[in-house]
Amino acid sequence: MNAPAAQGTIGLSGQVRIGERPLFPPLRLTLPRGTWTALLGDSGVGKSTLLRLLAGLPIGGRFAGRIDNPLPVALMAQDPGLLPWLDVRQNAALGSRLRGTRADAARLDDILIRTGLQDHAHKRPAQLSGGQRQRVALARTLMEDRPLVLLDEPFSALDMRLRLAMQDLAAELLCGRTVLMVTHDPAEAARLSDRIAVLTAGGLTLTEAPRSPAPRAPDDPRVLACQGALMARLMAQDSA
Repeated sequence: MNAPAAQGTIGLSGQVRIGERPLFPPLRLTLPRGTWTALLGDSGVGKSTLLRLLAGLPIGGRFAGRIDNPLPVALMAQDPGLLPWLDVRQNAALGSRLRGTRADAARLDDILIRTGLQDHAHKRPAQLSGGQRQRVALARTLMEDRPLVLLDEPFSALDMRLRLAMQDLAAELLCGRTVLMVTHDPAEAARLSDRIAVLTAGGLTLTEAPRSPAPRAPDDPRVLACQGALMARLMAQDSA
């Protein structure tokens, strides 16, 4: 029998199989409240699957283990998931629309301005670039204002200038939330995270993030050192 979870624990332990093949070995992932955890690893190793498990969504496989999540979740998936018949403003406020409530108009205006979408507010998704669609998905996630936020490569479609700006915005608006972010970018993990986890075929391991408040300057020596260590670790895993 599973032992009872600690009060307020967020995380999971167990293993996923796709058919008879293990996606990853038995692991334990714990998310301390109010911290930002980055999750790195090769494509196909199971990072997005961990997010979907925590969000209570289907995974296309069989999970044997335990999920502990007492908190409401906002999930930003890799696919922006915008409804093509709604404009940018309506898509950003989709959560309220689905719940039959009125979105906070002032907060919505502020988030659209700060994500650089105010001039596109009445465009449909087909009229937007890939980076603009990703920013709409980010705006929608920020509008949800949930205590647990799951981000799957949230800045991957953005150019460097916008990427840094949106990282700063997310760090500000998600301060105090519990965040799990999947990323392939060691620099992103080093800038934003309190904790960094690396998922490989051998399992999940934690590594130390810079000991300074996030978001950190991209040229901070501690960020560069962490980024370099992560890159070396991931490259060593690829060649193993």
